[in-house]
Amino acid sequence: MEGGVRLRAGASKWDVREKVWDYLEASGLADFPRPVHRRIPNFKGSHQACCSIKQLDVFNRACEIKVDPDKPLEGVRLAALQARKTLLVPTPRLRTGLFNKIVPPSGATKEILRICATSQGIKEYSVPVGLDGKARVDLVVVGSVAVSEKGWRIGKGEGYADMEYAMMVSMGAVQADTPVITIVHDCQVVDIAEDLLDDHDLTVDYILTPTRTIKTNCKRPKPQGIIWHKATRKSYEMLGKIPILKSLRYREKQIGKDVTLQDEHSDLANANPPAALNQEAMAENTRSQAAMGSAQIGQHYVENDSLSPRLEGSGMITTVYVGNIPPSVRVSKLKCALREFHATPLRLNWQGAQHRAFLDYKDKATAESAVSSLKGLSLGGNTLRVELAKNQRNKGQVEINSQK
Repeated sequence: MEGGVRLRAGASKWDVREKVWDYLEASGLADFPRPVHRRIPNFKGSHQACCSIKQLDVFNRACEIKVDPDKPLEGVRLAALQARKTLLVPTPRLRTGLFNKIVPPSGATKEILRICATSQGIKEYSVPVGLDGKARVDLVVVGSVAVSEKGWRIGKGEGYADMEYAMMVSMGAVQADTPVITIVHDCQVVDIAEDLLDDHDLTVDYILTPTRTIKTNCKRPKPQGIIWHKATRKSYEMLGKIPILKSLRYREKQIGKDVTLQDEHSDLANANPPAALNQEAMAENTRSQAAMGSAQIGQHYVENDSLSPRLEGSGMITTVYVGNIPPSVRVSKLKCALREFHATPLRLNWQGAQHRAFLDYKDKATAESAVSSLKGLSLGGNTLRVELAKNQRNKGQVEINSQK
């Protein structure tokens, strides 16, 4: 226990967070935005702590740096931009992808660079980088609520920094020796019991405070990717608002990695083999029948599934546009992805020569749900463009053509 934060024996992660947040507020060390509770806390002296990163060889050697968007890390983002390094910042709650790359305007002044380092600047001067962005991160900078001199870190409890790092591992953006730095006030450096750490928790190699630079020499391994078998279907569904996580799981499944979730393992163990085989046979038979009843002319292909009678009878659908489809991708690949993401349409209009497809859904709500599920999906090396078709963005339903 250091810096005035006193922890009781057996304190939980949440106890540690509460003690640090309370101390920062009570001691007058907390800085905007306030209160610091439930945040990566900003503190008086954060800019000074950030500036000390310029003295580290790992910073000076780095070309591409990932820095979290938290307020106390603003000085690091500015230092990276001033040093003309490539700056990557995670998108808020990973809603639209993994990173935003900050791109200052040509000839940017010092003042413009300062703006680029702020949350507002991240919105105004950035471009998205998806799973296929070929990022090669040389240095990772994260915020913390508490950290120990041994390099054990506690965040605010939502797990985004841990997940971002695991996703970077999975996409090859970081290596086992990529250094991780955190910026905190001296009072946030506390004793943390090792038994509080889980396999998915990110550790740090350097701690920068207003008064110290601590090299942790941490030997505990960092996360080696997403640990799918420790996630339940319920927790994965809660993370369904992170489309890029779904895309990553699908991509890893395609290359043969086991992405079975915790409770899916038990389902597989308890499955009746004959029933499972029968279900697969029935599914294959359904697919064969659908293929026989479909029309395919060159690269243009239209398929109706078993719901097509309702489609034809209703006369009303909402269409989703899927673009940026690589020439190497076949319709079967897209259909497989649609099933995996629970976004199977009433009808699929495949236009491979134009690198696009149109998906018909029964109503706008279902279509919007499909768009949300498929955002960030990558096929054949391209991140697909998925959105409501142009003539349907402002209306819930539209009459369909009677052509078959």
